[in-house]
Amino acid sequence: MKKYCLAAALSMAFLAPAAHADTLLGLYVGVDGWQSDNSGSFSDSGNMQDFNFEDETFISYYAALEHPIPLVPNIKLKYTELELNGLGDIPNGSSFYFGGSVFVSGSSVNAISDFSHMDYILYYEIFDNDLLSIDLGVNAKQFDGEISVTGKVQNSDDEKTVVVDFSGFVPLVYGRAEVGLPLTGLSVFFEGSLLAIDDSKVQDYQAGIAWALLDNLAVDLDIKAGYRKMTLELDDIDNLYTNIDASGPFAGIQIHF
Repeated sequence: MKKYCLAAALSMAFLAPAAHADTLLGLYVGVDGWQSDNSGSFSDSGNMQDFNFEDETFISYYAALEHPIPLVPNIKLKYTELELNGLGDIPNGSSFYFGGSVFVSGSSVNAISDFSHMDYILYYEIFDNDLLSIDLGVNAKQFDGEISVTGKVQNSDDEKTVVVDFSGFVPLVYGRAEVGLPLTGLSVFFEGSLLAIDDSKVQDYQAGIAWALLDNLAVDLDIKAGYRKMTLELDDIDNLYTNIDASGPFAGIQIHF
């Protein structure tokens, strides 16, 4: 999936003009480092098992292409690492069912999970000036990962590793707003995607402050920092059920051609 995002970003770069003019085409590329505190549970049948996931630093990178063609939405591609590893203690008197195996009560299980995903965002610019910009659109968040669980299973004295693959798209509403602070080179921003339907809830949002380090006719360079929070309460995505929370500070750079 990382290769797909890189190829798409390079394709956008070739489409962008040498001159800095969003009245023609505008290309945005950026990368963030996210220090995340992680917690949650998952299962593919029965009760979900809680895990003590390790804190991790994830990388997220994106590319967005804006154009002046009426009624045709702008496009943004964003890839986020989300690999969660940790231990879970199965309470006495209960079992953990996963991947067709039953992990015994009173034991510990180790999970290595990959919830990394790609966001495919189509949006319209409602406002776009130095003081206020607002974008609204839709987002298809694509998961294509796997979870491996290692522990003691029933009717066996040895530990067993079970691997479950999952994939699917989650549709979301997307929005972004940025307010410039005059004469400072600073701006505050909010960006997020949201779904709340039946037993599923997905929230992925970030808020922070950006500083225009470089601003000229050829290229803009912004440094930004803030806080990002992600909630993945997935109900039967490829037979997987999750309740994952990841949140923490982030910092990154963005280049606008």
